[in-house]
Amino acid sequence: MTDELLVVRAQLGERAALAELVARWRVPVWTYVRRMLDAERADDVSQEVWLAVVRGLPRLREPGRFAPWLFTIVRRSVIDRLRSQYAGEEEGLAQGDIAVDDPVEAMVDRAELVSALSALPVLEREVLVLFYLEDLPVEDCAQICQIPAGTVKSRLNRARRLLREHLEEKGYRP
Repeated sequence: MTDELLVVRAQLGERAALAELVARWRVPVWTYVRRMLDAERADDVSQEVWLAVVRGLPRLREPGRFAPWLFTIVRRSVIDRLRSQYAGEEEGLAQGDIAVDDPVEAMVDRAELVSALSALPVLEREVLVLFYLEDLPVEDCAQICQIPAGTVKSRLNRARRLLREHLEEKGYRP
């Protein structure tokens, strides 16, 4: 069954359709959030996303555009969490606290890739994750990020270059 049909059925109140949508998109949503944030915050943000989806689904006018709509919600949730994190860090640093990296992060599977991705600026990391890891077309990435398609392409180009440079610094050669 297509996402569009599931959305329409969920909008009509069919709980099984909503459950299938969540089951289908739970892992891609969590994976995107995890690539943008740490694992602990990814769980919290993912739950917030699904609450927003349940609340907003009745107002979705184009059921065929569910994936871009969903990732727009995901992106906004990630940005909100990053903003609150940065505001908290600035407060802590202003009070003389020292920001400490999470030591568990070093033990995560594919730590080098996670490290390389996290070294990228947020805007470039975001389009890289949406385009390559979530397999969304440039137009959908542009809609989700609320930027022109040309800007998505230039951010992808910059992200690839920065990622290549970071990996080469670490000794990885293509």
